[in-house]
Amino acid sequence: MSQSEHEIQNLILLSARELGYTLWRNNTGVGWQGNKTSRRQDGAMIVQNARPLHAGLCKGSSDLIGLRSRVITPDDVGECIAQFVALEVKAAGGRLSHEQVMFLDFIKNAGGIARVVRSVEDAK
Repeated sequence: MSQSEHEIQNLILLSARELGYTLWRNNTGVGWQGNKTSRRQDGAMIVQNARPLHAGLCKGSSDLIGLRSRVITPDDVGECIAQFVALEVKAAGGRLSHEQVMFLDFIKNAGGIARVVRSVEDAK
């Protein structure tokens, strides 16, 4: 039986230190907030003066984001830096959206680590 994206994400998060990463879950989406909420008898929520609340870095940003500490070579003064990490977790057969492809390309082009992972092994 294949693992779900959620299960794969949790395994990668548990293995992050071993992989040399510091990672956080990056939930993206839109919710609603307002001045007052109430619940109708049918269970529906009423939000007064509603406005959207956007979560996550941006549309298409990866499921797991973080950094990897790296030591720069002696030619680069030998300082330790943090390299941005973006891991888009997909279950077997899962596909990337256009926005996800664009985000991963942006991170790669900026010098970060960006990849699609389907297991802890892929994250290594």
